[in-house]
Amino acid sequence: MFAETAELHRSITMRLQQVVDCLNGLSEAQLNFVPPLPGANSPYVLAAHTLGNARAWVLGIACGRDVGRDRPAEFRATGADAAALREGLARLEREMADALEELTPTDLDRRFVPAKVLWGENEPREISVRSALLQVVEHASLHLGHLHVTRDLALAAG
Repeated sequence: MFAETAELHRSITMRLQQVVDCLNGLSEAQLNFVPPLPGANSPYVLAAHTLGNARAWVLGIACGRDVGRDRPAEFRATGADAAALREGLARLEREMADALEELTPTDLDRRFVPAKVLWGENEPREISVRSALLQVVEHASLHLGHLHVTRDLALAAG
């Protein structure tokens, strides 16, 4: 893996690990607690969605692997504990390392319009492979902040 891709991989992996670590110590009720605010999500949903987004964007969009995504299912996710998310992260880390290893410096500048099913909300627009990887860093960082606030609310609610 060349230097820029290795740095992007490190940054993505670090943020995803922080997302999953934020679930440590939460009970089943706290993992699935949804704050009484419009559009709010539980800590479990935030983590599941963040991992789903990273998988779709790194493996599918940036690396061109054949992956599916059921984004609505990410927002229905629940769990008794975070074990499945930890296992999913470990698997995703291995898959990302393998996929990113295949990229060359020239690949990062390649431009394309991603498939709608992997993109998420809104219509896809032309991006580069580098932009796709940076989007994962940005998206995970955004939801990590949401997750910290939601965790605090869940703990306060009991």
